[in-house]
Amino acid sequence: MEKIRDLIQVDLTKCTMCGSCSKVCPTGVIGIDENGPKVVGQFCISCGHCVAVCHCAAFDNIKTPLANQVALEKTPVLDEDTAARFLRSRRSIREFQNKPIPREKIEKLLDMARFAPTSGNSQGISYHVIDNVDTLRKITSVAIDWLEEALKNPPYAGSPYEAPFSAHVTHYRETGEDVVLRNAPCLVIPIVNKNASPTAHDSTLFSLAYTELYATSMGLGTCITGFFDACAASGYKPLLDILNLPEDMKVTGGLMVGFPKYTYKRLVDRNPLKVTWGK
Repeated sequence: MEKIRDLIQVDLTKCTMCGSCSKVCPTGVIGIDENGPKVVGQFCISCGHCVAVCHCAAFDNIKTPLANQVALEKTPVLDEDTAARFLRSRRSIREFQNKPIPREKIEKLLDMARFAPTSGNSQGISYHVIDNVDTLRKITSVAIDWLEEALKNPPYAGSPYEAPFSAHVTHYRETGEDVVLRNAPCLVIPIVNKNASPTAHDSTLFSLAYTELYATSMGLGTCITGFFDACAASGYKPLLDILNLPEDMKVTGGLMVGFPKYTYKRLVDRNPLKVTWGK
């Protein structure tokens, strides 16, 4: 066990005693008195707030070293119009070019995903990536097998989804067209430890949101894999056999990735905003 009292180092020749390191600490492990910042708690989540907020670079934390942080001359903020257009321009891509993605490009994409927020800075998300065409087609095949069986029972049987999902199965059986992974050249599968916090699934969604947004800046398109996700969540053994993951890991999502086949020329509208205000 670490010695929590040795957690921080402070250069008192630089420290201005502003107390920002203490104020931003989410767990109250950092305090400050007339002698400067000090450890007053027992639980540091390694978020890095204390080091990142110090305007004079006087503060260091062994769990999130100053040497590993990148200095900012100013906070990088997009103007509102640019940010709005960027966010609205993201589309779910289901038509991809028949073109493989260099693995270094995928690694760069996922390297950004790791900076997404996680509950209590738990992190813990890994990514299993499949870019072998034959394996991707096998995944589609077993996902269709699963869906065909799932449609015979609740919650799918008798639901509003039964007819459209059955149509997907029929279309695949008759044409062989990939209605699961849409012929994407790459499938990114977030995985977490089976004993991870219940919030791990939410953390996965945050990481995939970062991935989808950053992908557009790299000329890539993405789409969440609904059928794959449901199949994996059900524990369908034929799918798990293909994935061949470590015994202690489980799937928490999926994302198709590829080069978009088409370019969208307009920003699509959505339902009107609905907001209620509490008293």
